[in-house]
Amino acid sequence: SHDKSVRVWDAASGQELQALRGHTDVVTSAAFSHDGTQIVSGSWDKSVRVWDAASGQELQVLQGHTGLVTSVAFSHDGTQIVSGSHDESVRVWDAASGQEGQALQGHTDGVSSAAFSHDGTQIVSGSWDKSVRVWDPASGQELQALLPRRVGAGL
Repeated sequence: SHDKSVRVWDAASGQELQALRGHTDVVTSAAFSHDGTQIVSGSWDKSVRVWDAASGQELQVLQGHTGLVTSVAFSHDGTQIVSGSHDESVRVWDAASGQEGQALQGHTDGVSSAAFSHDGTQIVSGSWDKSVRVWDPASGQELQALLPRRVGAGL
């Protein structure tokens, strides 16, 4: 949100349950872990933050991006976090330690979205460079780049 907070709402009643404060700029993305115990958020302050969903306590601040963070997500098993940024990178983090794993490089413009496959063996990212890329989070290897066709190409 523009007030630099992550807000948690009760979907049934529409009541706000808590406001998570710690970011120093606009919050652009937030996601629950699959088991609902943690929340991850990304911000224009270039940080990724991990929160305890029950207490609202900030558990970790993940630093490494040099541009605005635009997308965050947990792996299905909750062991990893992926983040995308205006710095053209996709980063993989260990959810327990906050240690940065792979920095996935290949986009030529800001990354607008990033997510894990259900089994955690791949990451997909989209970018303002008009590409979608598929990655191996363990090795950091780009597995596939889906690029736009040029108008008139192959017609």
